[in-house]
Amino acid sequence: MPEAPRTRIEVMDTTLRDGEQTPQIAYTPEEKLQIAKLLLTDVGVDRIEIAGTRVSEGEREAARRICRWARRQGAISRIEMLGYCDGQKSVDWLHETGGRVMNVLVKGSEHHCLGQLRMSPEEHRKRVAETLEYARKRRVRTSVYLEDWSSGVRNSPEYVFAMMRTLGEHRVDRVYLCDTLGIQSPGDARRSVDLMVASFPDVHFEYHCHNDYGLAVANCLAAVEAGARGVHTSVNGLGERAGNTRLAEVVPVLHDHGPWETGVDETRLVSASRLVEIFSGKDVPANAPIVGADVFTQTAGIHADGDAKGNLYESRLAPARFGRKRRYALGKLSGKASLDQNLAQMGIELSTEARDQVLARIVALGDKKHTVVPEDLRYIIADVLKAPRESMVRVTGWRVMVGSTELPAAEVSVSYLGQESSGRATGDGGYDAFMNALKKAVQEFGLEVPRLADFRVRIPPGGRTSALVETLITWRGETVEESWATLGVDSDQLAAAVIATEKMLNEVAARAKRGS
Repeated sequence: MPEAPRTRIEVMDTTLRDGEQTPQIAYTPEEKLQIAKLLLTDVGVDRIEIAGTRVSEGEREAARRICRWARRQGAISRIEMLGYCDGQKSVDWLHETGGRVMNVLVKGSEHHCLGQLRMSPEEHRKRVAETLEYARKRRVRTSVYLEDWSSGVRNSPEYVFAMMRTLGEHRVDRVYLCDTLGIQSPGDARRSVDLMVASFPDVHFEYHCHNDYGLAVANCLAAVEAGARGVHTSVNGLGERAGNTRLAEVVPVLHDHGPWETGVDETRLVSASRLVEIFSGKDVPANAPIVGADVFTQTAGIHADGDAKGNLYESRLAPARFGRKRRYALGKLSGKASLDQNLAQMGIELSTEARDQVLARIVALGDKKHTVVPEDLRYIIADVLKAPRESMVRVTGWRVMVGSTELPAAEVSVSYLGQESSGRATGDGGYDAFMNALKKAVQEFGLEVPRLADFRVRIPPGGRTSALVETLITWRGETVEESWATLGVDSDQLAAAVIATEKMLNEVAARAKRGS
């Protein structure tokens, strides 16, 4: 049977207005323009709210730039700004920037009307009518925010209905039902929106809520189920207090949990999240649905095994849907299946022995609270494959002390064929002190430590301070051809150097054994 037609739900994103009310956020005009372009042209939201009128000169300049660009793109009707019931002032401010759509802030509860405006409901409705009438004369289209509507519809519904009758006389485009304090439950949202839709069936209602109880997405779903024709979002959920509805969460919820569709391109949600993260300076939690760094990463070996045998741990939220890839992190909870998934993705085949050695190394790192990601794995494989099969020499213990007011010092303990030795020394740096102590420790074994020719450190791309460190040390032989390198990998830079140095000692011991 053909699929039933889906109802289009509009998405208005207010990252650049309501989202900017997040503490310590203030976008430059150029940053606002870049975010506006991305949301409208790449992500595909229906409309964006870019500013509040009469805020600042910076806000005015940003609005001008965005409106100038939108006019050239034929998208000026998709640009909205918040305005106030102040007669002509907000309308003139918006008109001067080139804007043509104003969202008028109206009190949606009698409590707010009396307590903040110090006006009677009749006086407020008169001011609302005057503002809407002037906007019409200046050819500025209007929608209306019913601020604190969630409280108003519960505590003073007659006030809300009287305001709705006033709005009906002035042909506003849309009415925004605001859960300003984020107090509604999904049941509250469903009942309240249903009441508005049933009472005013010709009005285009949209739902604007905040996330104080962590229910913003659930409330949006309930509002749409009750007949709301649109929802309001912000990228990364930015906004005052607990923030607004997250764009990247509500869109997939609408797509997957009812007969609805939006114009949003899901593959662009991550890029929008990253851009706003950079400009805002507010980090996205690693476990944030859809856009978080960890959400498509499996860690438990049983999950990797299930995926390998039939994608048993996949859902409709497939990473490819959002332009991402599934990853299999490796740590102490990992099994062979997790490692095999990563090796298959990298196109690497290992012998059973080498694979077991790599897995043992991963588990050992996991015990040190390091989670190995795919970018680390090549380093571990290289480390294991270059490790000597026979370890005659072991660095059994070491300690390096470095401070701003004292000479670096080190203590090293070494085991060689069952014999123990130790040494202490200072140096010009931490590793130099370690090497000087090591030379003293192995001196009684008759092992000669070669000179260091090169010392290189690399970390995987991505800029993680917790990333594994790969240390490659080249040791000088009697000739250039006789020089060789050893590799160490660890989550600590000095520990990686110690591992590489231990490999060097085993090579020296093996050469001495062959020559004897």
